Parts: sequence; structure tokens; C-alpha cells
Amino acid sequence: AMLSEQQEEDFQRFLRRVDDITNLVQGLNSTDPDVKEKAIAETEKRLRDQENSKEEESKTTVNRTVINTRASDVATAEAVNTDGFLAALEKDAKERAKQRKRNERLANALKEKGNDAFRKGDYDTAVQRYTEGLEKLKDKQELYTNRAQAYLKMHEYEKAIGDCEWALKCSEKCIKAYFLMGKAHLALKHYIKSRQCYQKILQIDPQKESLFKDCMNEVNLEEKRMKEEDRAMKEFLSGKLAALSVKELLQKLDRPDQNILFYTGGIRALTGAVKDCTEQTLFRTNNGFSIINDNEVVRRSFCTERKNTAEVDLSVSLLFLWQAVCAGNEENQRLLLTHPDVNAQLSKLLYSGVSEIQKETLALIMLYLDNENGRRLLVRHQDLSRWLEVLVMFVNYTDARASSAMNILSDLTQEEKFKTQCRIMFSTGVLPLFTQLLTSAKLVNQAALAHCIGIMGNLCSDAVIRMQMAECKECWQACLKLVDEYFDVDTPKYQECLFAALGLMMNLLLESNAIIQCLAVDISSRCMSLLRDKDGRIVTRAIGVLSRILPASSLAVEVVVKGGVVKKMIKFLKAGGQITSNYAIKTLSVCTRSNRQAQEEVVKSDKRFSVLLKLLDSENEIIVGNAAFCLGQCLVVPGAATSLLNSNVVMVLLKHAGGDATRTSVQENAAIALGKLCVAEPRHIVQLRELNGMAILNSSMKYVHST
Repeated sequence: AMLSEQQEEDFQRFLRRVDDITNLVQGLNSTDPDVKEKAIAETEKRLRDQENSKEEESKTTVNRTVINTRASDVATAEAVNTDGFLAALEKDAKERAKQRKRNERLANALKEKGNDAFRKGDYDTAVQRYTEGLEKLKDKQELYTNRAQAYLKMHEYEKAIGDCEWALKCSEKCIKAYFLMGKAHLALKHYIKSRQCYQKILQIDPQKESLFKDCMNEVNLEEKRMKEEDRAMKEFLSGKLAALSVKELLQKLDRPDQNILFYTGGIRALTGAVKDCTEQTLFRTNNGFSIINDNEVVRRSFCTERKNTAEVDLSVSLLFLWQAVCAGNEENQRLLLTHPDVNAQLSKLLYSGVSEIQKETLALIMLYLDNENGRRLLVRHQDLSRWLEVLVMFVNYTDARASSAMNILSDLTQEEKFKTQCRIMFSTGVLPLFTQLLTSAKLVNQAALAHCIGIMGNLCSDAVIRMQMAECKECWQACLKLVDEYFDVDTPKYQECLFAALGLMMNLLLESNAIIQCLAVDISSRCMSLLRDKDGRIVTRAIGVLSRILPASSLAVEVVVKGGVVKKMIKFLKAGGQITSNYAIKTLSVCTRSNRQAQEEVVKSDKRFSVLLKLLDSENEIIVGNAAFCLGQCLVVPGAATSLLNSNVVMVLLKHAGGDATRTSVQENAAIALGKLCVAEPRHIVQLRELNGMAILNSSMKYVHST
């Protein structure tokens, strides 16, 4: 039947309300925090309006409106459906309110932990705690401003500005956000923006003028200083001065009690004058390296721990100069590195926290690592015991400093003396820092972290370092946490972190200790979950870890066997790949050594031992030895030996037992398997006699009885 005009209007109104409510539900489930907040506000408004309308309805005692007793089905459906939606929204809103309260408690607790770390000067930890708090509650203004303050201490000015902008989105009149943003802009020499921040504070609260007057003055003075420096630089670099030779510039700089800006400009001019090896030699023969010890202003600026902007500029200029005079020049490299002030300050510059200084210090060190002699100069003349810890800290940075630091570490680990020096601070300084980085894998520079994990794996070639790492329970737990988070993150960079972590775990499992035994089930369970990964490299290393962790725990063997490890290993062995096959057959050997279920599953999964027989023909003797061992263990299963009657297994085992294998262990495993084969199924002895192998069998029986 056709709808009346009134019914059609009611129906269209119903559809519009359904669309509105559908949009609200979508908004509540949005990943965009702004969209979600608007949806929550609109939902709460509708619920309040509904409550108010109900109250008005209950207060009405007389209704003079003529009621249409023939209410349409459309209107009824509208009421039912709308009430249903609103009831669902009300329930959802209440749940979200409860969840927000829980998150607020957690965020406040993390804020306090961050504040404690900040007070102790541990700004990295403070940033991590504030970040974790923001994961719980993204609109908590105090967490943004507190993290911005920590970033300022770390000289991460761009990040501080970003956090202040987020804080202002949460509270547009947040004075602290404008104050911190003003300081960050000032540090970046953004004088106009810095001044605007302080002016904004005065607009919000004119009473604060006396408090921020000094800040405005600081901006004005710094801007004036920069203009003076620019003028001095232009004067220094213009005309004759720009055309002076290295010798003439050194003579100009040999003036006591000049302004620091004069020396900065002169050093930069000198850097521009050093263009080839001739100028490098002139710099050296004219005592260019004495520029520090002969000049108190330069020396004080370079050596002071807390540098102002002018001192930072001068130090950066010096680092540029040394890069120019030392590039490809081994004698200059030696003289610079043996200079007492440079030798003492190099590591301090690395953890100065000033990005420009750190960047150029790393670039200078990279020059030394371009060749073997430079690397040995560093190892010989520098105390490198703290360098590993200092360079690992750069994983926290998101810029090029992180990759430069990791490249330096990669080169240094080639030197045995460096590894020896690393032992000194490893357990007390490096290991806690590295563990913290693993735990915070989602928050740090993941490309640098993957490189760092690989470097730590290489350091495991040092037995002392490997033992210290293997005995650190927190380090193992951090590795397991990284594996767990992989399933949630699963990005290419995080994938590289996991790949490196599995390699590290394999190296650590060359050790054997109580902690490894205690965590064996957890480690093997995580590896089992990785066997379905799409990345073949991850799968191979997961099998590698399994092959090394399972010997530590019979309980772990039992768990993985129940989890279907035998079928999985047979599958990987069928697919081939020598490295994967090596780990997979070793894993099967460990499982079948003492677990009857594993033995039976091998017999069931590998029909007529086709996979194991193929492995016995491998050119890799380790694979052959483990295949022979695994076969010998499985022959105790009834019918297993009989299934091999029409195969060439006797000839193959006899060949390996008789001396074709160069490894004694391979010969023994083959002889034992041959002996067990003949004991389990005497009909194999006929073929053995035909091959004149009784003498070998008699020898193999000794091994059988001894086992």
C-alpha cells in the first residue's frame, strides 16, 4: 500500500535518525582521537536530551494535543529502533567512561614515575614513562608538557615544540606549553617565534609580565648577539681575510683575548682554506694543532662541560676544521688524537647532549675508521671502556646520529682490544641500557636498534661478554617481550629487530646456565609461534634457537613435541635449504633422543624414512651425523626397521661408518644406527654380509652396548 504524506515524512525522518546514529557508532570506533572525542560528546548530549524529554513527559498532567490513535508502523519501528540504538549508545558511553577512569589512573601513575626520573636527571626514562602515559590517555596535557620539558633537557628541541603544540590542542591557554615552546624556539634561534610565545602568555595572563620579562630580554639579547656574530663573520670572511692562506690565518688567530666570535669566524675561514694535502701539511707544520692549548678562550670553550650557544658554535667549528685537516692524512690523525685535550674530550663530546656537537664528533671518528691504521690509533690512544655504552645510547635518537654511532661500533668490534675494554663496564653500564632498549623497542629508532642487536651478537664472540649476557635474566625477558610485540607491530623495521634478536639468542645459547634452563619452555614456545611467519629468515633463526634451547630442558622438549614440532621439522626438511635443514635435523635429533612420542611421529610423518635417507646423502657432515643419530633413535619403534628392508640404508650407513666421514662423531652415529637396524630387523644382516660389513657391525655393537 502507498504511504500517506505524513507516513512518508515519518519514514524519511526515521532513516535520517538511523544515519545519524550509525555515524555516531562509527565515530565511537574511530582510530582518530579527535573524531572519537566529538562522537562521545555528541552521544552524551543526545543521552542528556533524552533524559530531559522523559522528565518533561512525566511532569505533564494534561496533554491538549489531539492524538492520532492510528499510529503508523513506520513511527512505531522508528521508536523501537531508535530506543535500541540509544540504549546501546548509553551502555557504550558508560563503558567508555569507566575505561577512561582506569586509563586516567594508569596515566597519572606513569606521570609520577616520569617525574621521579626527571628529578633524578634520567631524562630518557622520563620520556619513556610520559610516552607510556600518553598511550593510556592521549589528551592529558600535563604529559605533553612534562615530556617537552624532558626533551628540552635532552636538546631535542623539535620534539619539545611538537609536544607543546599537542598540549595546546588539549588546552589552548596552557601557559607552560607556550613557555617551553618559547625556550625551544630560542635554542633553535627562531627568535620571532620565541618572542611570539612569550607575548601569547601575556595575552592570556597580563599579570605574568614580571615573571616572563627576563625571558623576553633573553630573546632580545640572543638575537642581538647573533646579528653581531653575523656582522663579525661577514667582516672576517670578506676581502683579504677570505683570501688568506692557511699560514696567514693561523697567524691571525694567534691573538690573545679576542672575542669568541672572532675565533669562531677565523676557524671557519681556516676550514675553508684547507682544500688538499698541501694545506693539511701546512696546517701541521705551522702548529695548527696548538690552536687549543695556545688560546685560553678556544680551550675553555671546547673543554667546558655545559656550553652556551657561542661555545657550541666554536666547538662545532673546531670539529669541522679537524675533519678537513685529518681526512686521509694519517700523520694529522695521529697528532690530533694524541693531543691531551682532544684525547680527554672526545668521549665527553659524544654524550654532551648537543646534537650539532655529537653529529660532527661522530663524523670525525668515522674518518679514523676509514682505514685499519686509523682504527688502531683509536684503540691505542683512547680509553674505549665507556664508548660502547655511550654509542649504544644513540639508538634513542631518530636522526642520522643513530646510524653513524652504530657504524662506528660495527667497525670497532673488529678489534679484539676493543672487546677486551668493553668487558670493564659491560655488566654495570652496557647491559642494563641494552636491556632497556630491547624493552622499549616500539619507542626507539628500530633501524638503529636492529643494528645494535646485531653488534651485541657479534660481541658474543668474546666468551666473557657472552657469559655476562647469558646470565642476565632481564636481557632474556626483554628478548621474549620483543618477540611477543612482533605479532602486534609486524613492520619491516621491527622485523629486522626480531631477526637480529633471534641471532643474538642463538649466540647466547652457546652458554649453559640455570637461567637458560628456567626460561627454556618460554623461549621454545615463542620460537614455535614464529614457525608460521612469512619471512623465511625469521623461521630459519627460530628453528636455530630451538635446536640450541631444547637440549637445556626435557620439559621444553615435551612441550614442543606436543605442539607438533616433528611434523613442522619434517616439512622444513622436505623444502630443503642447507642452513634450515641443519637446524631442523638437529632439533629432531634432540627431540627423538629421549621422547618416545617424537620417535613415533618421525616414523609416522616420514614414510619409509625418505627424508632422513636423503639427508644421509648430504655433503654436510653435521647434517649426516644428526640424521644418522635421529634414525638410530627411531628404530626402536616397532616396524620402523622393517620398513627399510628394500632401501639402500645399509650401504649408506656402512659407507659413513667405514671411514668416508671425516668426523669421528659422524662415523659413530652411523655405526650405532647400523647396529640398531640389524638388531631390530635381522634380515638386514644378509645385505650387510654381502657388503662385507660384519667387521664394522661388530665394532658398532660396542657403541650400542655402551649407550
